[in-house]
Amino acid sequence: MGEQKVSFSLQVKEEIEKHMSQSRHCQLAEMASYVINIGERRPEGGFLFRTENETVIRKVFTLLKKTYNIYSVAGETESMRVARDKAFCIVLEAEQADKVLQSVKYEEVKERQASGLLIKNACCKRAFLRGTFQCIGSMSDPDKSYHLEFLASSVLQAQQIQGILADFSIDAKITPRKKYFVVYIKEGEAIVDLLNIMGAHVALMNLENTRIVKEVRGSVNRRVNCETANIAKTINASTRQIEDILYLRDHYGFHRLPDNLREMAEVRLENPDAPLKDLGGLLDPPVGKSGVNHRLRKLSELAEKTREN
Repeated sequence: MGEQKVSFSLQVKEEIEKHMSQSRHCQLAEMASYVINIGERRPEGGFLFRTENETVIRKVFTLLKKTYNIYSVAGETESMRVARDKAFCIVLEAEQADKVLQSVKYEEVKERQASGLLIKNACCKRAFLRGTFQCIGSMSDPDKSYHLEFLASSVLQAQQIQGILADFSIDAKITPRKKYFVVYIKEGEAIVDLLNIMGAHVALMNLENTRIVKEVRGSVNRRVNCETANIAKTINASTRQIEDILYLRDHYGFHRLPDNLREMAEVRLENPDAPLKDLGGLLDPPVGKSGVNHRLRKLSELAEKTREN
């Protein structure tokens, strides 16, 4: 069996996992996103981070070391009975948990919204969006469609994410889905902007390349469809003209036609597939496309009158 293709969404997450903010305030904003979305207090004390995504848990490990000098944590891997997947966990002891939770103003968190004090600066908003996408974001394969979304647990959380995106001039919509509220973007250009904001530059270039290919393909298809339609239109017109000319020959007689119309009728019958411009060059003397069209229309009108009589 060949290797399973990595989803575009996972490629984005793996890329932004490597992006580490240098400023402590940005690190706190990103940590807040993990605390809010994959964290929970333990009844026996301490704090638990739990996720099915290994890239997310790696980033939490990195932030704990870089931001809090926490190197020793209890790491677990749980087997999920239903999905048969694995959940990756980090357990903080009470003292470690207090240090982290106080820094991200956890007591102010309501319905999974981050404290506004943590995301005042544009750089902190970028960091927060990176972490939030890691936890609850996903993106479709751009070969199929343009769609990026955040699966928020409350309408207030969805509105906060939507507001942060709006601060970067990205228009996102909100729609309910079962017990969640989905913040989504469907415009390719807006998704490119968000990837840039989150620092996913390789994914951004891949998406741009896909957009270019799709636009070129679409342009070619439109041109082919247009040319096909024009060919069909020409064939249909030619078929009607020949039917009218044959009717005149059999029921009216070419000998009764004026010389210019008789010549036109004969040339058209001899060249059923020729375009009007080429037909004009076969007449003596040659005439232009409009002249050919005028004569063929006269023949069709005469055929129609003959049918009526």
